[in-house]
Amino acid sequence: MELNQPINRRIAGLIDTPLLWEKSLWEVEQESILQHEILPSTSIVPHQSLRLGQLVEQYTFALLQENKEVQLLATNLQIIENKLTLGELDAIIRHRQQLIHLEISYKFYLYDDSVGDSELAHWIGPNRRDSLVKKLTKLKEKQFPLLHHPVTQETLFQLGIDKQTIIQKVFFPAQLFIPLNCLSNKFSLINRDCIVGFYLRKEQLVDFTRHQFYIPKKLDWLVHPHEEVEWLSHSDFLKIVENDFLLKQRSPLCWIKNELQELHKIFLVWW
Repeated sequence: MELNQPINRRIAGLIDTPLLWEKSLWEVEQESILQHEILPSTSIVPHQSLRLGQLVEQYTFALLQENKEVQLLATNLQIIENKLTLGELDAIIRHRQQLIHLEISYKFYLYDDSVGDSELAHWIGPNRRDSLVKKLTKLKEKQFPLLHHPVTQETLFQLGIDKQTIIQKVFFPAQLFIPLNCLSNKFSLINRDCIVGFYLRKEQLVDFTRHQFYIPKKLDWLVHPHEEVEWLSHSDFLKIVENDFLLKQRSPLCWIKNELQELHKIFLVWW
């Protein structure tokens, strides 16, 4: 895959992101058929107004269509009762002979042991509004049960899909960030390969005055850091993040480059 186009870099980033856990967590099963799938070429040109989660869905559907062992039967299947939308099934696929209801999620979590009282509860979103526990709870209590709603059964029947033979899984890759110099070995429930960087608070930037910085747009959070961007000095970076992010209680994902030209991904948190 040629990586000189933003779209291709994003797809490569998605493909390379490890699954957040292996097999089952909270009795939620992972689907690994998308891992290590490579598009020989890309014809995916999503609408630029898509949010990151929607972009990941579109890329995932395209990857599923490229897999000769998979048949994509339905995507973004809305379940509507009396003009009220009850929810949506991300995808119904057939892998070989098995029907699968597949929920798609791509998350960025930061480890903060001041939150919650368990390993899973310590993983939160960069702006502290999201968490791994909250997402797992939503999957188990809302998204998966939707499959068994009578309206869903009727919708699937009209599509010729036998609900009784469907199993439920997730495709849940993630990028994890830990505190700077964190030496914790407590990560027994998640895939440590998902740890791709660390996070900083503004006062810690004093130790990074010789670094250069880049702030990718949200859709490029998938992308591996590379040299072909316009790097910012420490002082210019501080001005931008203070006004555009930290004062608005937003935590940007950033790339940093040290004097050895080594590239890293970080979050700069407002909290």
